[in-house]
Amino acid sequence: MSPSPGERAEGAPKHVLTTRDAVAIIVGLVIGAGIFRLPQLVAMNSANEWVFYGLWIAGGVISLIGAMVYAELATAFPSAGGDYSFVQRAYGRSLSFLYAWARIAVITTGSIAVLAYTFGDYASNLLRLGPASSSIWAALAVIVLSAINIAGIRETKSTQNWLTVLEVAGVVGVIVTGILLAAPAAAPAPAASAEAKPWMAGVPLAILFVLFTYGGWNESAYISAELKRRRSMVVALALGLASVTVLYLAVNYAYLRTLGLEGLAKSETAAASVLAMQFGEAGAKIMSFIVAVAALTSINATIIVGARSNYALGRDWPVFGWLGHWHERTDAPRNSLLLQAAVALVLVVAGAFTDKIETMVNYTMPVFWFFITLVGIGLFVLRAKEPDAPRPFKVPLYPLTPVIFILTCAYLFYSSVAYVKGGALVGLGVLGVGVVLLLVGRNGGKA
Repeated sequence: MSPSPGERAEGAPKHVLTTRDAVAIIVGLVIGAGIFRLPQLVAMNSANEWVFYGLWIAGGVISLIGAMVYAELATAFPSAGGDYSFVQRAYGRSLSFLYAWARIAVITTGSIAVLAYTFGDYASNLLRLGPASSSIWAALAVIVLSAINIAGIRETKSTQNWLTVLEVAGVVGVIVTGILLAAPAAAPAPAASAEAKPWMAGVPLAILFVLFTYGGWNESAYISAELKRRRSMVVALALGLASVTVLYLAVNYAYLRTLGLEGLAKSETAAASVLAMQFGEAGAKIMSFIVAVAALTSINATIIVGARSNYALGRDWPVFGWLGHWHERTDAPRNSLLLQAAVALVLVVAGAFTDKIETMVNYTMPVFWFFITLVGIGLFVLRAKEPDAPRPFKVPLYPLTPVIFILTCAYLFYSSVAYVKGGALVGLGVLGVGVVLLLVGRNGGKA
């Protein structure tokens, strides 16, 4: 049997992570290449600058609301299984198995591969390694960062802390350049028509891009079993998301001050445009370095949490039992890390021959948002099923707060299905393979 929540069993995670470590992982999970690319799409769907800023504030508030839901679950039921474990406690082993399988097959590993190619593309701008430069850099990123994680939790968290410092420094550099150094954009010419654009026009689509840019904080639940103090999760989520929100608002202000709303809507490389205005060609190199570091930070954070999901699956299901080994000396789920690296590398190699990897990951988003919606509902289920479980933190303004989170996730589930349309069959295919493995696993599974 798996150890009860809060127990420290032989060969299980140790309480070694501080609040600072957790904040670094959360910031690394959230801030990625998206903040350098997606503001353009938000600007395209914003009627004016106030709507633009309001969308980024709303994204931070919605993310914080969701974080409070996760904070209650993670402090009440700390587990290396994160939301996989929450789904299991609320709905049973079969449903949680399918979620864990989807994470192994493509959700987490596919995200690692896409991030690795983002790193490869920008690293190639700094040093090209031949015709397959992006693929080589991508593979090296997965191998090196996975090796660091296998070496042990101390090496892993030290790497994450330093990468996060570099990443935030890069974002701050863009902010300083856009606000203090670069010349402001010229005032827009008066509109030819007196009819103003409805402020709600484009908001439903824009908020999807905003929330995607804020995405990743939910993965922090996978380190809950390794925190020195349970309530550190609450502080880390609050500090992490507050920091990200401030940084996002500041960098978007820098974009608008330098490019204007219309200029931002036309620029696919807003941050590079800001730096190029001040530093010329050198600005492009600086930007490539900043995005490469941001990608590495997100890759490492995703490797950390993804391996813990695989470990939890192995502890619960004999068919994946070899994944449930936790190496005592290094304090790392080595087998889970090796499997995750192998699958991610297969996807990286596949990406060398096709540009469909990112599309495939997008196609599994309906599956992801379906399960995250279940996690939100699971808060109500677990309060009813386990009312006496110690809850060091309870979500404020209950039940309003979790209801807002559930409705937001349900909307994102609906929107992701509408976005990928027939591509959602890929997600169903992944779950179909999972059903086969589930049936195999039940033959030797636990009751």
